[in-house]
Amino acid sequence: MAAQRTLEMSFGTELNRTHNIRVYDVREDITASEISTAMDNIISKNIFGSTSGNLIDKIGAKVVTKDTEEFELA
Repeated sequence: MAAQRTLEMSFGTELNRTHNIRVYDVREDITASEISTAMDNIISKNIFGSTSGNLIDKIGAKVVTKDTEEFELA
């Protein structure tokens, strides 16, 4: 069984919409402080574009863990 951890960050945009960015295979020991700092850097450096305007604020973040189990079929 393999587990995949994905960090999902939600940002507010200039046109009052939500833009999500996902980072796959995030470390198990990532902290809220590290996530917040990364989101601040993304906003301040205007790294990613969006059709709904620039990213202007942090809405939230979460780590999603997905377990996958494969079966041998005869």
